[in-house]
Amino acid sequence: MTLGEKLCLVFLFLRIVFTPSSHGNQVVLLDTTSVLGELGWKTYPMNGWDAITEMDEHNRPIHTFQVCHVMEPNQNNWLRSNWIFRQAAQKVYVELRFTLRDCNSIPWVSGTCKETFNLFYYETDESHGVKFKPSQYTKIDTIAADESFTQMDLGDRILKLNTEVREVGPISRKGLYLAFQDIGACIALVSVRVYYKKCPFTLRNLASFPDTVPRVDSSSLVEVRGACVEHAEERDTPKLYCGADGDWLVPLGKCVCSVGYEEMDGACFACRPGFYKAFAGNIKCSKCPPHSFSYGEGAAVCHCEKAFYRAERDPPTMACTRPPSPPRNVVFNLNDTCLQLEWSPPSDMGGRRDLTYNVLCKRCGPEPDQCQLCGEELRFVPRPQGLTNTTVTVMDFSAHANYTFEIESLNGVSKMINYPRPVAAITVSTDQGGEYTYTLTSDPHNPEPISLLVVDYEVKYYEKEHEELSYSSTRTKAPSVIITGLKPSTCYVFSLRTRTSAGHSAYSPKYEYETTDDSEYLIPPSLYQRQNPVSPLFFSALPYPGVKTYVDPDTYEDPTQAVHEFAKEIDPTRIRIERVIGAGEFGEVCSGRLRTLGKREIAVAIKTLKGGYVERQRRDFLREASIMGQFDDPNIIRLEGVVTRSRPVMIVVEYMENGSLDSFLRKHDGHFTVIQLVGMLRGIASGVRYLSDMGYVHRDLAARNILVNSNLVCKVSDFGLSRVLEDDPEAAYTTTGGKIPIRWTAPEAISYRKFSSASDAWSYGIVMWEVMSYGERPYWEMSNQDVILSIEEGYRLPAPMGCPVVLHQLMLHCWQKERSQRPKFTDVVSFLDKLIRNPSSLLFLLYSLLFDPSVSLAESPGEVVDYHMFISIGDWLDSIKMSQYKSSFVAAGFSTLDSVAQMSIEDVRRIGVVLIGHQRRIVSSIQTLRLQLLHENGFHV
Repeated sequence: MTLGEKLCLVFLFLRIVFTPSSHGNQVVLLDTTSVLGELGWKTYPMNGWDAITEMDEHNRPIHTFQVCHVMEPNQNNWLRSNWIFRQAAQKVYVELRFTLRDCNSIPWVSGTCKETFNLFYYETDESHGVKFKPSQYTKIDTIAADESFTQMDLGDRILKLNTEVREVGPISRKGLYLAFQDIGACIALVSVRVYYKKCPFTLRNLASFPDTVPRVDSSSLVEVRGACVEHAEERDTPKLYCGADGDWLVPLGKCVCSVGYEEMDGACFACRPGFYKAFAGNIKCSKCPPHSFSYGEGAAVCHCEKAFYRAERDPPTMACTRPPSPPRNVVFNLNDTCLQLEWSPPSDMGGRRDLTYNVLCKRCGPEPDQCQLCGEELRFVPRPQGLTNTTVTVMDFSAHANYTFEIESLNGVSKMINYPRPVAAITVSTDQGGEYTYTLTSDPHNPEPISLLVVDYEVKYYEKEHEELSYSSTRTKAPSVIITGLKPSTCYVFSLRTRTSAGHSAYSPKYEYETTDDSEYLIPPSLYQRQNPVSPLFFSALPYPGVKTYVDPDTYEDPTQAVHEFAKEIDPTRIRIERVIGAGEFGEVCSGRLRTLGKREIAVAIKTLKGGYVERQRRDFLREASIMGQFDDPNIIRLEGVVTRSRPVMIVVEYMENGSLDSFLRKHDGHFTVIQLVGMLRGIASGVRYLSDMGYVHRDLAARNILVNSNLVCKVSDFGLSRVLEDDPEAAYTTTGGKIPIRWTAPEAISYRKFSSASDAWSYGIVMWEVMSYGERPYWEMSNQDVILSIEEGYRLPAPMGCPVVLHQLMLHCWQKERSQRPKFTDVVSFLDKLIRNPSSLLFLLYSLLFDPSVSLAESPGEVVDYHMFISIGDWLDSIKMSQYKSSFVAAGFSTLDSVAQMSIEDVRRIGVVLIGHQRRIVSSIQTLRLQLLHENGFHV
């Protein structure tokens, strides 16, 4: 080949553009394209291979070795690299990039022209002074080109590089030489790269894994144990396996963030002040429970505020609590020589449910300071200490003795206070025969009066048009009674009096009621509450002892009196209206500012009564304020006051920045996590629980009647029952007695107007559906009549997209046809609290575990409430995508999650799960379920 041809070939090499390659898991030992100086490789004989170095367009050297002695026979040209240090490699890879000319394209070429060359290597510990001896070199392979160029390609100035990679190993010496043998080809060796593969340093499951070199045997893996990152600890030994190609395989085990630290972006960070994490695990830090705090970072537990405590066995996730206030409304009953004491629970339970009572007896002499504890002469039934019921009977009094009984309420943290606990007290004196008289006393810490025990109630009623010319009466021992035999569509007048050991009380104010088509009427508890006492010792009996009870404003002969009793009158000069934000049935709704007595301004919403109203409209407008003013709960819209003595008449309530819940959710569709939505539902349930405890039935629970503030706190609102329920005329179903929002109303309320807390529970299930569907219209475009018919036939709304199974199960529980089977709001709040504290239970939560077994949920003594599991076997298998085995589980007798939690791998195989992957998925889920059940029962593993 002439010198001109060689130079032409070199020029072509300079036109080659190198394409970059990814070396993420490779350690490069040699790369001729990155060497700046001369390579210094040896050639044998000297005129065999030619070394040519040129600069590319970026002024970087390109080292090229070429040989093309195709016109001469018996070629044996060697090129040897410098010594290459193998580092940690046990096996190396040699990547060659070259061009090779087709022998047929070379004119007058001899028959000895070749289109291949040979690759050799030699291992040695010596890096200098090694003489080249071909016999010492081991052949790796004969290298052939996939693409060869011709004379025509030379004219186009475009060449395609061949890339070949060969393995060399195992290597045991410190380094090696490479050698290239030409036996008569036209070759240009453009680049040589020598590297070995490794599994690079990585972080996986909060564990770090170091650089790892694979084994020479490509069929075996290297097991590598990881080291937990800072502030993490092993849950199961973290392991990875390094494959032959430098890939990490088969992750096993994991580390979890330690107490006080949470995982973020593969590392463990300390909990912020105000947050804590009590257990090691990959859960987030939680906000400090109520009445507790953490000032520093990395808190494992939040410390209780002053005057709040945790009992020794209270978990750190529990809110700090305080001792209860003393018992209230102590009453007694005299029966021969027995004294029966009865009282109401304390007004403040201290935030706990483990409430007990002690009755302390003191026997006193003539002087006040001559008191000593009673001996064993008195008999208490059932016992004087550790009472869980609010009654005790005392017998076997001695003659001529003064007894003082002090009743104290206690809970799990009562023993932690170091000051005397307040008590309620009563004093009894006996005469010579052991008969006794009584003296009622009040403790200075408990100034509430003590009442006599109500023996029974008498209800008097008559038709209004007869004006009490004749009347009927009935007696009852319970604070409610059903009156039967009333004429339909007739106005009746009711009044009530009580009988105690002191005699009868006066009759209560008159209460009017117009009957519907029903022939029976339930006298409301509020009428009993408003019963006036007949003596100073009498204190009105409450239908729900210890709980404030709702009073219906309609029981007042003058509705204005109810407004003034329950709502505060506001000076209109303290109100500044800023803008109109909506319109109601009675007038405009505005936002503005209210100046408080402390000169501070707060944001408020103002409902105004439009001009030209009649007295009935004014009464209906203010009726909502009479209702709202009785409520005091963080999840009920707060009434600030009313303006009734000037115009316009106004109702002023707290301002809720985000408006109604349904429009707010539609505006932010998909923006919230499931736990955030559950938090909203928890707030709504808590508000309705408060209403239910007060004896108030809302009747129109819907997302449009829930307001949302800037902190996403949801509050129940809209207590004006005479309002238009919705702009859409299809939204309400008119029956005798008013309009009903069909899509939100329980079947018994639609058919018979039987509204109760159970019907509110049905409506709450619809609200849940609205929240989880981001404000979608219940039952979509179905007509009201179709909704009624479909519900009667058993149809229930399906789960919204993305709604966890357990939440839809709660909805279905609210939509039970039998209202007695629907959940109480106390239980709903407890259930949602469990979900918020432990979000993983959205997949594996049993409804039966939500309730403290020490607390009775019975409606009456001896009654057992059977709560079914929220999640069925089918739901569980659906959640892990193993629904094809439903019939197998049931057929084998595994019908509850309790029984599934006890299954072993042998049980899983026995019921017919033969695929290894399916066995592993089911067993893994069973292990998670087992841990969840232990955790929900108080065991932390």
